[in-house]
Amino acid sequence: MAVTTAEHEKRAAAQAAAELVEDGMSVGLGTGTTVAYLVPALAARSLDVRCAVTSPRTEVLAREAGLRVERFSSLLHLDIAIDGADEVAPDGWLVKGGGGAHTREKLVASAADRFVVIVDSSKLVRALRPPVPLELVAFGLASTLRRLEAVGPVRRRDAGRSPDHGVICDYLGAVDDPQWLARTLRGVLGVVEHGLFPPEMVSEVIVGRGGRAERVHPGGGGW
Repeated sequence: MAVTTAEHEKRAAAQAAAELVEDGMSVGLGTGTTVAYLVPALAARSLDVRCAVTSPRTEVLAREAGLRVERFSSLLHLDIAIDGADEVAPDGWLVKGGGGAHTREKLVASAADRFVVIVDSSKLVRALRPPVPLELVAFGLASTLRRLEAVGPVRRRDAGRSPDHGVICDYLGAVDDPQWLARTLRGVLGVVEHGLFPPEMVSEVIVGRGGRAERVHPGGGGW
């Protein structure tokens, strides 16, 4: 089977990010297809690192690769967290959560001294667009969905729950003002977390372009 351009780019970004990890570090590992390239690239370096993972899927990959996985609660802080994204805007706002693990991903990213985002070039967008993933409390779901209607249309996903058994939905309305939307969604009772990640959380973005990796710092006004 032929390897696609996106796969080449994901691998290039993941390998570049793996080179940022140093011996003795505590490392947060995200979830998704790009992280699936990161795990073996990191394991191949044979470093003594402690890893916190954001999903059962990543935990399986990490353990099979020989990485040391520890409970997130046992690590006082993380030196670095590395994760993918569904969309990256020029001002540094991200949309994450296509895999339904955005609550854990945000917790891990927030605990890290450095949060590095790895993407293929198709994830760079001029402006964020829907869907924006949501994790909702299962109890009282119908009433939460009614409250969300005041913000915009929301659709429940057919398959799967979050790693913590929350209900995964997608906000389908406009994302013209990410800061306002993030604040508004977070204020709706029953919403555990949304998939909007603010620029101040992001240290840098590593973009795979063709067979090479390019490190960019969002906020310059364009790609």
